[in-house]
This record gives sequence, C-alpha cells and structure tokens, in this order.
Amino acid sequence: MAGLRERQKESRDTRIIAAAARFFRDKGYDGVKMEMIATKADVSIGTIYNYYQNKGDLLVAIVAMEVNEVLNVGQKLVSRPPAEVEQAVDRLFAIYLEHSLVYLSKEMWRHAMAISTQQPDSPSGRLYADLDRRLADQVCALIEKLQEAGSVQDRIDARAVGEMLFNNMNMMFTVFVKTETMSLSKLRREVSRQNRPLLDAIRCGQ
Repeated sequence: MAGLRERQKESRDTRIIAAAARFFRDKGYDGVKMEMIATKADVSIGTIYNYYQNKGDLLVAIVAMEVNEVLNVGQKLVSRPPAEVEQAVDRLFAIYLEHSLVYLSKEMWRHAMAISTQQPDSPSGRLYADLDRRLADQVCALIEKLQEAGSVQDRIDARAVGEMLFNNMNMMFTVFVKTETMSLSKLRREVSRQNRPLLDAIRCGQ
C-alpha cells in the first residue's frame, strides 16, 4: 500500500506541475490562478496547497524539473567529454541552453529569477540557488575531467575556471531572458565567443 500511495502522490504532483507549466506559458504567470491549475490537474485546491504554498513555489518546481533533466544529460557528457576543451564546454552549455525553453518561457524565467533575488531565504529562493550551485558544480567537474585527461594545464585552478565559465553563461542567460528578441542561437554564439579567450589560455600547449 505504501508503494501505491507514493505512486499516486507522484502522479498528482506530475499533473499539477504539467498543468501549471502549460497555464504559465499560455496565459502568463500573472494571469493564472491556483484554482485553474487545480481544475486542470484534476485535484482539489487543498491538494495543491499541500504541495506548494503559492504560485512562486510551483514556478520554481518547474525550474527544478528543467535543471534536473539537463544535469542528468550533462553528467553523461562529463563522464566522457570530447578531448578538445572548447568543444566540450560548448556541448555542455548547449545542453543547458537548448533545453531552457522546453518547459519555461522567457517570462516564466524572469519571474523565477525575481523570486530568487527578492525572496532569497524562502524555500523557493533557496532551491533556485541550490540549482545554480549544482549546475556550477557540473561545469567545474567537466574542467577537472579535462584536466585529468591532459587537455587542461595542470597548474590551472579547475574549480575557479569552472565557476567563471558558469557565471558568464548564467549572466548571458539573464540577458537572453530579459531580451525578447534574442534567439537561442545568438545566445550560444555570444557565450562561446566570450568563453574562447579563457579556454584558449587554459588548454595544454599554450
């Protein structure tokens, strides 16, 4: 029975997240009421509040779903990265960036970022910060893996480089989210261009 209850709970949560993601994209974050999500997910409003205190919690839960998926895909790359440093970093960032609009719109990202900055000590604010940390850790792990493989110079502080690369990508993603006319392809080109001098400096043979 315990296993069945867990599956039912997971099914309800999945329906709630899916309904919220669709409504937030179609109607805009501010235009969605919790009651609408409950009806679409076929659960009571009380059930939703058992899981999430407010719309912000729901939105960051969607962000968490997105980030967890890219982390899982990214881990496969980190375990066996391309030998060429720039290609390895570009591929990892492509995983992050190309998936960024699968569940969330730019407007949804803007609201999620606002929660992370305006309510940093709330459960949602702390979760958002933890997701950023996990992404940064994965970038650092990639640089460390490349260093172990002999593609990155031994004298380089791999963690510092990974943090710089992530921070730059994250800053450019914020610019992308704020700029409605900016495309994913332009974002990727800009991130790659800005990373190139640093990657050129750390690769072996320089």
